[in-house]
Amino acid sequence: MPTNGAVGLSEREHALCRAVERRRDDLLADLRLHVGLPTGGNNAPALDETRERLTDRLRAIGATVELIPGDPRPDWLYGQSASGSIPPTAVCRKRSKRAGAPRVLLVGHLDTVHDPAGPFRELTISADGKTATGPGCVDMKGGLVILVAALESLVEAGIDAEWTVVFNSDEETGSYHSDAVLAAEAAKHDAGLVVEPALPGGALAVERMGSGQFCLRTFGRSAHVGRDFTSGVSAVTALARCLISIAEMADPGRGMIASVGPLEGGTVTNAVPDRARAWGNVRFATQEAAATLATKLDALATGADAMPRVEVLSSFNRPAKPLTPGTSALADLARAAAEGLGQSLPFAKTGGVCDGNQLQACGLPTIDTLGVRGGGLHTPEEWIELASLVERCQLLGVVVSRLSEGRLKV
Repeated sequence: MPTNGAVGLSEREHALCRAVERRRDDLLADLRLHVGLPTGGNNAPALDETRERLTDRLRAIGATVELIPGDPRPDWLYGQSASGSIPPTAVCRKRSKRAGAPRVLLVGHLDTVHDPAGPFRELTISADGKTATGPGCVDMKGGLVILVAALESLVEAGIDAEWTVVFNSDEETGSYHSDAVLAAEAAKHDAGLVVEPALPGGALAVERMGSGQFCLRTFGRSAHVGRDFTSGVSAVTALARCLISIAEMADPGRGMIASVGPLEGGTVTNAVPDRARAWGNVRFATQEAAATLATKLDALATGADAMPRVEVLSSFNRPAKPLTPGTSALADLARAAAEGLGQSLPFAKTGGVCDGNQLQACGLPTIDTLGVRGGGLHTPEEWIELASLVERCQLLGVVVSRLSEGRLKV
């Protein structure tokens, strides 16, 4: 890592980078530890242990820690269980010694999409030692590891900064439990940093589409298929007609995507089904596109006395994240830091969504792919580029340092 001769770094930033470099072995050990904690599927014991380990380290460098109870999710969301536990959100604060110091918000999620009882359970390093695979290694166990190490390194280098770290446990399912906390913290800070994994090539996401969830419920009239078919009204057929309409809503060229996933309908083959359900997802490049999709989905609903009857439920919970002047300035600051470290930081757009969508929608300039490099997200081939542990930790530390100096000019 070319920190010794990097152009544009201050002496304190060099000290910061050396502090990170000394943690090289610890970063890998921490990654192995956290990848081995199966935090998918709302697995409370692993989430609790991960949260405790991370918050204890932040306490050790002077942060206060508050656990805020989560809010419930809509009961119609796919996979929602009324008996499932609601995890708390950890808010860790460290004050600056300087009055009026810029306030930096850092956000990371503890959960993954991986089955905690599945076979993909541990970090496996490649034969050449350059990459490793493991559940959540890049999304975002690696990000959590570098976040804590960067803040520890700032303290070690004597760099005073005022920051808040939010650890939530439900980003992969929409951050419904933690959304109110994210909004409240966004209002208190001057810049937002999220440690989602870098885009391909190490790129920084500067624009994101928004996302929404929806559910269709159709209701018909049951009847025996052989003896009384004409008396029946098929909820499955009604649902099928809706699905065709939804397929026609998609217009990627105009920034509108609509997709239907899980389906349910009927219980036996020899009865006209009186109930059916489908769940889906929409993506939108602008809030205007979101309004268009919402209007079209709502138009599928029928009156309460219709037969068949169609009910539409939706939650457009991740607003679109366009490139704003504040985010542009923040991205430029991060790019300058990367260049000072001898790193490249290209900018890119993505259709993915994350907590950065929520933070920016609350008015907070936010960049949200400051995590590690890798790929295969959400698959059994998820992998991390191990060199990025040190490199992106240094980058994150320098960005926080420069924000703390008041270098963000919007």
